[in-house]
Amino acid sequence: MAGGEGESDDLDVLLTLPDELRGAFKDPLGPIHTDANQLHPDLGDPVITVGDVVTRHLTRAGVRPDLAIVDWVTERETLPESEKPDITGYGERIDVENPAAGLSASLLRALGSGIERGEKTVIVVDGEEDLATVPVLAVAPDGASVVYGQPGEGMVHVPVDDEARTRTRELLSKMDGDGERVRDALGIEAD
Repeated sequence: MAGGEGESDDLDVLLTLPDELRGAFKDPLGPIHTDANQLHPDLGDPVITVGDVVTRHLTRAGVRPDLAIVDWVTERETLPESEKPDITGYGERIDVENPAAGLSASLLRALGSGIERGEKTVIVVDGEEDLATVPVLAVAPDGASVVYGQPGEGMVHVPVDDEARTRTRELLSKMDGDGERVRDALGIEAD
């Protein structure tokens, strides 16, 4: 299913990361783990992964994420087939486009939809999925685990609670773009 929900504005970039905010995204939002087997017992429900390598490591450790977001690229290099995560067995696949340093309407809608589904979902991004961690944390339910990659260091595990949601919603509000359309795409009520 290309473009999330098939709406004409799917390719609209709703948010972009301003240069002055890039530093805020360099620090991990949670503890860093290097062993998926050791991380496994600490994971909540649902498990949401952002990134190919993280998704591959958890899948190989016996954890099939409830929502996986991948783009077939790591550290700006296309992954060879042997290093791509196994996405067979997901009930739903959503293909979206998303630019570097931005968040598109189609990606945001797919994230909201993927979290709400009762079946395992994979979102395959044509472009870049790196910033997807922020809106995922903004809308994931209490008790969820969001796991994303920290280049050169390991897997960052963020247990979702009110504090994590508030922190990431604040980051979203500081990005350049149309906050109202972002909240609408994600299903977040205005404060």
